[in-house]
Amino acid sequence: MELFFNPFDNLVCILLGISFTVWFTLLLVFIIVPAIFGVSFGIRRLYMKTLLKIFEWATLRIERGAKEKNHHLYKPYSNAIIAKEPTSLEEEIKEIRRSGSNRDLDSASEFEMSDIFYFARRGVESIMDDEVTKRFSAEELESWNLLTRSNNNFHYISLRLTVLWGLGLLIRYGFLLPLRVTLAFTGVGLLVFLTSVIGLLPNGRIKNFLSEKVHLMCYRICVRALTAIITYHDSENKPKNGGICVANHTSPIDVIILASDGCYAMVGQIHGGLMGVIQRSMVKACPHIWFERSEVKDRHLVAKRLSNHVEDKSKLPILIFPEGTCINNTSVMMFKKGSFEIGATVYPVAIKYDPRFGDAFWNSSKFGMVNYLLRMMSSWAIVCSVWYLPPMSREEGEDAVQFANRVKAAIARQGGLVDLLWDGGLKRGKVKDTFKEEQQKLYSKMLVGTQEDRSRS
Repeated sequence: MELFFNPFDNLVCILLGISFTVWFTLLLVFIIVPAIFGVSFGIRRLYMKTLLKIFEWATLRIERGAKEKNHHLYKPYSNAIIAKEPTSLEEEIKEIRRSGSNRDLDSASEFEMSDIFYFARRGVESIMDDEVTKRFSAEELESWNLLTRSNNNFHYISLRLTVLWGLGLLIRYGFLLPLRVTLAFTGVGLLVFLTSVIGLLPNGRIKNFLSEKVHLMCYRICVRALTAIITYHDSENKPKNGGICVANHTSPIDVIILASDGCYAMVGQIHGGLMGVIQRSMVKACPHIWFERSEVKDRHLVAKRLSNHVEDKSKLPILIFPEGTCINNTSVMMFKKGSFEIGATVYPVAIKYDPRFGDAFWNSSKFGMVNYLLRMMSSWAIVCSVWYLPPMSREEGEDAVQFANRVKAAIARQGGLVDLLWDGGLKRGKVKDTFKEEQQKLYSKMLVGTQEDRSRS
């Protein structure tokens, strides 16, 4: 059989080989090796500053184009939440009675028809500006970041802007996405392989040392797979062994963001598939806490395993997201009290993402995990700030709910987030009857109190 060799095919193979060699050499020298030693060349921060300049120019072009065409196609959004002075139900109803009647309030009946207007107004306010459900959708941007048209009224403005958007599309999907996918597979692959190897070693200092170094290296590679630019503040307050680290929750990548700066023991449910492979390999090298599906709902079993872990001061701090669901990084919602009942030292951490470079919020009801990761890897970058707050302990006479609310308030205050008392479970469930009953009790208490005061006088 006669064989024919095409010189052109040989040339293509040689070029492809050279391309792959150059590609992986650049990855090794500029990304993987710096990740191993925890150093940075400052390329990502320079990249971020360049993007900011481009965004500013694009915003000016949009505003100028809208003025020239004498229309208001572009209207920047404002995410500022106008905080209203908190007032009680009794004070608001008295105000309504005061404005709708000339009678003295002390001689008013237990119930007035005008009281209905308070509940009707609150209902309309909730419909017009619901402070709960809007936390489960992406945060609106004040300007266009060349990713999507965040304003539905925006239309064609200029050729330059359109060309810039097209060029950005090519850069993100033609260069950044392949690079990031390569890094992600490298990081996850190394994590699975190296933790499995370390798991063969006997327990001791050497195993713990190697495990921490491997976890840090692999998470730093994964951080670079997202072009994450992270600024850590107050590192002297970083969680210590035997404690519990609690943070607000925006995205699954919160874990990578925190674990690239320190090692943690993860808590979660056992999964199948690729996630299950990763979990089984990780637990061989580090005492993570994984629960079977049937065990998750057993609060006593969960609390016992967490307590046993924090009692051992040689074990890594536990990382927990008490909200139990992802919120769009504009607020902090109710913390589940379970992790605050253990009695361990709590290390609060506030995470705040910059949505101008890419929306880190995971809307799990709209996007699957693969789709979400694709959106992350095809965005410009993930930019965020992390604040380590001073450790907090449960005070005398303070129950778990009060302690959780105090920690939540500290995180919200530091991260510039809105502190909400609502349960993040409302993302998929209905309002509990207890919330309705609480308002009914407040109104009843006001009426009964008014009646008692009048009978005493």
